[in-house]
Amino acid sequence: EEKNQEMSTNLKYLSLGVLVFQTTSLVLTMRYSRTLKEEGPRYLSSTAVVIAELMKILACVLLVYKDSKCNLRTLNRVLHDEIVNKPMETLKLAIPSGIYTLQNNLLYVALSNLDAATYQVTYQLKILTTALFSVSMLSKKLGVYQWLSLVILMTGVAFVQFVGLIAVLIACFSSGFAGVYFEKILKETKQSVWIRNIQLGFFGSIFGLMGVYIYDGEQLSKNGFFQGYNRLTWVVVVLQALGGLVIAAVIKYADNILKGFATSLSIILSTLISYFWLQDFVPTSVFFFGAILVIVATFLYGYDPKPAGNPIKA
Repeated sequence: EEKNQEMSTNLKYLSLGVLVFQTTSLVLTMRYSRTLKEEGPRYLSSTAVVIAELMKILACVLLVYKDSKCNLRTLNRVLHDEIVNKPMETLKLAIPSGIYTLQNNLLYVALSNLDAATYQVTYQLKILTTALFSVSMLSKKLGVYQWLSLVILMTGVAFVQFVGLIAVLIACFSSGFAGVYFEKILKETKQSVWIRNIQLGFFGSIFGLMGVYIYDGEQLSKNGFFQGYNRLTWVVVVLQALGGLVIAAVIKYADNILKGFATSLSIILSTLISYFWLQDFVPTSVFFFGAILVIVATFLYGYDPKPAGNPIKA
């Protein structure tokens, strides 16, 4: 019993450590890769989104394979039963998947126009949109602390910035909706998170490819799918693919309070690295005030005062 508890505590903190690393490094490398002065064409972010989805599918198939005791026949049966034989269940994921694909493309737009620190803080608005969709779609009740935290959050973000906000705002709304919709589907069925991610990735790749041809078709025919790719591009792609999996692991092993904690750490790290290393950001006192408000709000949202003597359920 104790060993299990220790194991799950370790998994919890490991998944959060990875989340802090993934969030911070993705935002910074993405920003760096979009603003780097280079010879020749810059890589197409729409293609990067597709490659990340394909990587995510591959990783999830490997995880399901591991869960199937590394038996190919079992893997084949699981995938067939859960995905092919339940087309309606699979189709349900087309909605959040399309939204996630739009959102992943918007993040590149946002980071081409915003510095990493501002982006990180503003993107915390998704706590607000997730909360609103949870109330309307999952009939979730929010406590006084949570409503208070949302007000503080809004104020903090407003202090931090009003430029390039539109892409982030759309991304926040779509992220809030897709996140809650995905949670709703996860709660309604018994399928594993990895199977769900394979289904998400499948639609994501299709929508992503449509995006590539609609937006970048001309450049694609000129210079090919992998134009402008370099080592840094691949780092960004792998980090983006990792993101979906890390979040799934965090939903599984940790709770939202700790997820908020990880995000706050990530904001602080991004700000420091943006300032010292990328040198594309000079924080003002207003930024600091706003960022502190956002971090406080993130914690407050997860705060749940329990009466003494009642053990808190993780």
